[in-house]
Amino acid sequence: MAISMRLPAIARAATEVAAAPSGLRRLFCSNATKFSFPSPQSGTEAPARPQADPSTNLFVSGLSKRTTSEGLRTAFAQFGEVADAKVVTDRLSGFSKGFGFVRYATLEDSAKGIAGMDGKFLDGWVIFAEYARPREQSLSYQPQNNMSRPPYGNRY
Repeated sequence: MAISMRLPAIARAATEVAAAPSGLRRLFCSNATKFSFPSPQSGTEAPARPQADPSTNLFVSGLSKRTTSEGLRTAFAQFGEVADAKVVTDRLSGFSKGFGFVRYATLEDSAKGIAGMDGKFLDGWVIFAEYARPREQSLSYQPQNNMSRPPYGNRY
């Protein structure tokens, strides 16, 4: 008796689903074979970051919080003479910020260092090594509205 009462409700639900717009049906039905979402364009790629000019200074990213400057030096020393290695650390906690710099004695050693360490594991993390870009010159404070001092302090 309960089944005979449910049959009209099931038939009505089936006709409502069939009458629904195809986009909604595809969105809410699990047996839909085609999705209305656009597929990513395989021919268009995001513009690559410009490569830095070869130099003896390398930028190393993806470092673990446990990595020290000495550990970075020993890891890169197997590919050439390391002049300097520095892990950038947080001022308050003292932990690594996740990146650092390695300076080699020659360009050949720095190329070997990139080839040897880029995409390798250091302290359990995959690191990335590339030529460091020169530091951009920061603009000094430029007063706004031709004011000679910053907008705090005296109130006109």
